Amino acid sequence: MRFEDIKGLEVVKKQLVNSIKNDQIAHAQLFVGKPGSPALPMALAYVNYLNCENRQENDACGVCASCSKNQKFIHPDLHFVFPVSATKDVKSDEALSQRFMKEWRQFLTDNPFGDLDIWSEYYGGENKQANISKQESREIIKGLSLKSFEGGYKAMIIWLPEYMHPNAANGILKILEEPPEKTLFILVSSNSQRLLTTITSRTQRVNIPLFADEDIQSILIEKNGMTEQQAAQIANLADGDLNTALRIATNVEDDSHDFFVNWMRNCHSRNFTELVNMADTFHSSNKLSQRSLLKYALNIFRETLVYQNAPEINRVNGNILGFIQKFSGSINEDKVSSMTTLIDEAYFHLERNGSPKMIFLDLSLHLAAEIR
Repeated sequence: MRFEDIKGLEVVKKQLVNSIKNDQIAHAQLFVGKPGSPALPMALAYVNYLNCENRQENDACGVCASCSKNQKFIHPDLHFVFPVSATKDVKSDEALSQRFMKEWRQFLTDNPFGDLDIWSEYYGGENKQANISKQESREIIKGLSLKSFEGGYKAMIIWLPEYMHPNAANGILKILEEPPEKTLFILVSSNSQRLLTTITSRTQRVNIPLFADEDIQSILIEKNGMTEQQAAQIANLADGDLNTALRIATNVEDDSHDFFVNWMRNCHSRNFTELVNMADTFHSSNKLSQRSLLKYALNIFRETLVYQNAPEINRVNGNILGFIQKFSGSINEDKVSSMTTLIDEAYFHLERNGSPKMIFLDLSLHLAAEIR
């Protein structure tokens, strides 16, 4: 990954490049970006530039031995830790990052901008709660105990450290504060508020913004062959989140929309029998589908507010717009605020392995009360 592979964000790129040129490399850095931002690609490009044997003015050369290895994510001085879970082939006590390196490299090659949901599909953990186990801290210390293989920096990229077990987080505090010589930690987080203060206090924060609409538009035209008009509509709806834009572009949202429409109708009519049946369906779906539905609900609530207050900048069309036009007659701004809070709470409990059926049914009853 090179900086040129990331659309836009020139200010952040320049900041990172200058820190290396001026030899102002903090040994522990926290890259923070909302889901859908290029926080992980930016960390990969930064490490690539750091160890490039023939640095250019604003980017790695892309052809030296170090760059070639980094492009394939096989550089011996580049280490990774990321959330994983047990699968049908891997027991829970064996679920460590190193066990999934083949899948991880494929994920980075195919979809370096991907989120945890997409990563779960790659390693087969869609129905399990991913985390960074307490055993990982020993692997981190072990991996960084040796000198660098090629004389440059050793880099440890910890993706989504907010999923780190408290014991694992506490286990790396000492090496995070006093790492071996020429060792770099980069923690890539999409929710830094969930990190222990003892972790954040030992790192230098780098904020990674979401993509601008024109950058997402350009990516959609290049990757999906869309017209400028189509790409612009999706870019507006995605609101800077590249993963959302790609899902919409490939119609991944269709199932979520149909389920959501039926869900809201049953909440409005207080059809509790059907809501119980829908809770069973929700429970039987995988984690990815469950999270996608709740995210989709938040997007629809947002677009409903836009339609009510500034319809001229509405970002949706077709069936979705038709539903929003009808739905807006049943709710107002105060109701949307309350319903959004309920969705956020449900997502929080779902992430912490609460019963999907109980979470969905409880949420449905509360939403029915808000709507009526």
